[in-house]
Amino acid sequence: MERLIGRKQECEELKWAMESKRSELIILYGRRRIGKTFLVRRFFNDKYSFHYVGAHRQKKAVQLQNFREALQRYSDGNDIPQFDNWHEAFLALQALLEQCPDRRKVVFFDEMPWIDTQGSEFVNELEYFWSSWVQNRDDIVFIACGSATSWMKEKLEDNQGGLHNRITHSIYLRPFYLSECKSYLIEHGFEWDDYTILQCYMVLGGVPYYLSLLKPELSLPENVDSLIFGRGGDLSNEINELYHALFNKADRYINIVKLLSTKREGFTRGEIEQKTGYSGGGLSKMLNNLERCDFIISYAQFGNKNKQTLFRLADFYTLFYFRYVENNRTRDEQYWQHHFTDRSVESWEGFTFEEVCLRHLPHIKRGLSIGGMATEASSWRYVPRKGDSRKGAQIDLVIKRADKIIHLVEMKFSEKPYTITKDYEKRLRERKDLFMDVTGIMRGPVITFITPMGVTRGAHSSIVHSQLTAQDLFAAL
Repeated sequence: MERLIGRKQECEELKWAMESKRSELIILYGRRRIGKTFLVRRFFNDKYSFHYVGAHRQKKAVQLQNFREALQRYSDGNDIPQFDNWHEAFLALQALLEQCPDRRKVVFFDEMPWIDTQGSEFVNELEYFWSSWVQNRDDIVFIACGSATSWMKEKLEDNQGGLHNRITHSIYLRPFYLSECKSYLIEHGFEWDDYTILQCYMVLGGVPYYLSLLKPELSLPENVDSLIFGRGGDLSNEINELYHALFNKADRYINIVKLLSTKREGFTRGEIEQKTGYSGGGLSKMLNNLERCDFIISYAQFGNKNKQTLFRLADFYTLFYFRYVENNRTRDEQYWQHHFTDRSVESWEGFTFEEVCLRHLPHIKRGLSIGGMATEASSWRYVPRKGDSRKGAQIDLVIKRADKIIHLVEMKFSEKPYTITKDYEKRLRERKDLFMDVTGIMRGPVITFITPMGVTRGAHSSIVHSQLTAQDLFAAL
């Protein structure tokens, strides 16, 4: 049986629920392919009092028939009558659970958002099932799992009906950090060094399913070609499958992430409105849904929390797709082997490394020995107004500490120790001076570097106050 990597905190939550003396309602959510079902299966060893999986884009009648068949499996093959509605279905589930001898009865509904078809009244009947029966017992552990994060939050976590304040555990499953990716790859026979794993993360991110498709006998470029560029590759159509499985009107979501892929600095909401034509509550919902699913990340502007928030594309595969896959018009099935050493790839690596760092903010804080200190992370952008002779500038990560030190973070990807030239030192000083001039903060700002191999000590490296390397990003929390 494949071993569960990471997920210690999530397992502690499930253990606590199993050991409690009341009925528990657990919602488990996170983007598709992130390992939600695998976590539940491994923790419970596939032993449930009842398990049911929603069917994608199937009508109410099909969902009910599948539910009936699942009930038959868990009732030793006893004949279960047909259901006309979810009220009858939950009554049958109640009857099954009342006959179970287990002290703690584990009920696992997987892909729950897919069950809630239009006009099905599924959520209303779930509310009634919980309020009228489960809450009067102390032996039910009910796990609701789903990839459509917006549905999970709106229908369950923020429920104002019969499930209001009934959620006892809300478990969000995030993508793997680098340390967990390394553990996973070692577990599966890979002998890649940290630099190669970092490059792998830049393409696939920390999505366990994607990692499971890699083959240890192939190099990283060979794996990328096999999965993405090769005819019939497992990830060759992932963009369409992923977004259409998660979102209604998926094309609109794809348009937004495609736009975000074109600008490393990110876009403000106003800029997104102007470029896409989407606005109002509809755009707010799409941005919220994308962020909940880890496809995008938002950063408030330093000193201005409520305005000019920047939205950046944070899903590594999506970024890679729009940069290299969508425009691979030659249909070269060995594209990455032929091009991964091109100089043009350097700009993509630089941008993507910044996203890796932003994903590892807890590791950055720990590396700076401020893991337990109150901090605020933001970005900073200055666009000169008409008549202003100063040049524009952007700092993608600003960490403000409670002790008033402010880290202006530079993130640079390099296979070798990074060398700061005379011209670059000048630009760093000018940017720092501009930040201080615009914000009015005369004391506190320091320049921090994050590079895979560190900064070369030399005539121009004294501008660096502190530095972190790949070793800090790979550290286990």
